[in-house]
Formats: sequence, C-alpha cells, structure tokens
Amino acid sequence: MTEITRVALQPITKGSLTKIWLGVAVVALAAGGIAYAALPPTPTVKTLSAGTGDSPTMEDVVLINYKGMLQDGTVFDQNKGYPNPVAQFVPGFSKALMKMQRGGKYMVEIPSALAYGANPPAGSAIPANADLKFEVELLDYKSLAEIQQQQRIMQQLQQMQQQGGAPGAVPGMPGAPGEMPGVPGAAPAPVQP
Repeated sequence: MTEITRVALQPITKGSLTKIWLGVAVVALAAGGIAYAALPPTPTVKTLSAGTGDSPTMEDVVLINYKGMLQDGTVFDQNKGYPNPVAQFVPGFSKALMKMQRGGKYMVEIPSALAYGANPPAGSAIPANADLKFEVELLDYKSLAEIQQQQRIMQQLQQMQQQGGAPGAVPGMPGAPGEMPGVPGAAPAPVQP
C-alpha cells in the first residue's frame, strides 16, 4: 500500500482574498471589453413613430421616404416614395430596414463600415469613412415575387390594349366588353341602325 503524505494548508493572510477577487474582476472586465470590441458594427434604429405588422426581409421591395445626413446634419440625399429591393441598399441600411414595420418612422445611424467605408459614391457629398444618419418612413413593402407577378399582369394588359382589346377586358371572361354572355371569345352580332 502507498502512503499518503499530508501537507498542511497555510492560512490566508488578511486582505489576500480581496486581492484575489479584485484580480478576477479585472480579468473579467478586460475579457468583456475585448469581446465588445470584437463585435461587428451594427446600425442603430430609434423608433420615432411605431409601425404595425411584420418587418421586411432581404427578399422584399420597400417603398420609403428618406433623408440621408452626415453626422453634422448636412443632407446628402432625400427622396419620397422611393421603391428599392432591401438587398440593394448598403448593408447597414438593409439591416435597419429589417427592424422596421409598415407605417413607422425611424432615425437610423449607420457606422461607416456598414455604409460606404473608404469608397463613397463618386460625386456625392459623403466623405470617406463617414458614419451616416437617416430619417426613414417605411410606407409599404412587398415580396419580389409578388411585384414580378404584378408586372407580368400589367404587361399582359398592355399587350391586349395594343392588340385592340378594350381597356379592362380580359379575353374569355364573361361580361367582358364585346363578348357574349356565357360564350367566351364570341362577339355579339353587329346591330344595324
């Protein structure tokens, strides 16, 4: 059998325990600061007037009113009733839109890394590495698939009008102008005066 050697523990001197806990707190704060610094930048979205319903996704097209400003308040761009796919904005603006609701008004701050960074658009008033602010009103949004379907319908209606169809007439629909009830595509017999 092996013999166990016993070692007596030394008593902790007065104040050492406090120093140990202070050391643990300093290490925890330093680790938290490093973790915070490593976080990717994100846009800040402040609600000025709440909207309702769901938020748009990257697959949606939004209709917005906006005013873009530099940090000193200089307006570099503004537009009303502007339609655009969410995915085609700068990354920070897209992320901010996905936090908004239909009918809401928002103040958005976008860090340079999520805006134009060192490469602002040519001819714009935006300097390199500028953080941007926007006032945004999300009027409406629809899915890209829904908009493409509406565009196809509009193109079909335009083609029908160009081919001599009456406005609003859909061939084969009962009650469409120029058609006999119950007989799709059949025109009524001409009436002699």
